[in-house]
Amino acid sequence: MHVQEWLDTVPAAAVYAVVALVIGLESLGIPLPGEIVLVSAALLSSQHSGVNPVILGACATLGAVVGDSIGYAIGRKGGRPLLAWLGAKFPRHFSEGHVATAERSFEKWGMWAVFFGRFIALLRIFAGPLAGVLHMPYWKFLIANVLGGICWAGGTTAVIYYVGVVAEDWLKRFSYLGLVAAVLIGLASMLVIRRRAKKAAQQQAAEPEPVPAAD
Repeated sequence: MHVQEWLDTVPAAAVYAVVALVIGLESLGIPLPGEIVLVSAALLSSQHSGVNPVILGACATLGAVVGDSIGYAIGRKGGRPLLAWLGAKFPRHFSEGHVATAERSFEKWGMWAVFFGRFIALLRIFAGPLAGVLHMPYWKFLIANVLGGICWAGGTTAVIYYVGVVAEDWLKRFSYLGLVAAVLIGLASMLVIRRRAKKAAQQQAAEPEPVPAAD
């Protein structure tokens, strides 16, 4: 069953809880479709189903911030053996290549890697645990974590909600062309941020490793 259809069968309080839980677990380091659940719930809130978009955005942000913080604490305590264990459990997401790419991004961009990592699925899973493994100062991590959580979770909820409202109104007056235009306009800003963050990560991954000087 489609995620949105399933969410439509449960009470609003359960929708808030599911969104916060899934996003929190994803931010903690467990590969889950947090973005899909959030977008589905935001669309649901635009259809007058009793789901409040403000509460939904707050729950999504809370789940993102708390999940990342727990992931940071686990990464700081578990260290690199934790990454090896995650690689064995989730080889598709925590392979050595992915870990190396994310680590280089963190070493170069620091707080920005945590912030923009919210908009990239792979870095969204890595951000908390890897920041802890690399012993990033917690106050720096917390600032980037909170701001990134608000911009990603709150911003995504707001954009998708208004896209749904506009789309519904346009479909009543015009045709499916209204839906296409509304979706393109509503998602443009989010896609620009995501593409820039992804491009920065790819450029960092393409940089050659420094060769140690011979003795």
